[in-house]
Amino acid sequence: MLTIPTTIPFLGWTWNDLLFLVLAGGLLGSALMVVLSRNIIHSGLWMILGFLMLAGLYALLGAPLLAGAQVLIYIGAISVLILFAIMLTQSKAGPANLVFHHQAWAAALAAVGLGLLLVIVVGATPWPLEGPSAEAQTSTNVAALLFSDFVLPLEVVGVILLASVVGGVFLAKKDDRPGSDADR
Repeated sequence: MLTIPTTIPFLGWTWNDLLFLVLAGGLLGSALMVVLSRNIIHSGLWMILGFLMLAGLYALLGAPLLAGAQVLIYIGAISVLILFAIMLTQSKAGPANLVFHHQAWAAALAAVGLGLLLVIVVGATPWPLEGPSAEAQTSTNVAALLFSDFVLPLEVVGVILLASVVGGVFLAKKDDRPGSDADR
């Protein structure tokens, strides 16, 4: 029987470290492609890949319930809803010349400033060497918290999702009356 060594030969890294680097690099790359892609449908597909990489990071951190929620909610619902909204309301490609394309220098300056701020904050933060012990995460514990301590936020999220579905249906509805705006 063939066993896999605990560390990667010649590198000395653990397999978890390599998997983290692959998932984090994939997440950063797909997030960059969301912003840089000229086709809005392709941006939505890159966003789905980014959400999938984030679910992998959650699973690597030992939070399978959060990883499953990421896949079901963000990939299965939110991303599909965004793609349907894009396909129903807009054209596939954006205009060739947008106003903000002429402000790349300001965006680059803001990105460098925020990057420096992030490096300063991370460098100045005293990071503990050991975190608190992780409690067992089960769906029963999460459900008990949602329906006891967090009932109001859960209901607010439900109302917001209902409003977004009603708004999507309203936008997608075709007006068939004579003399309507759809005929002009």
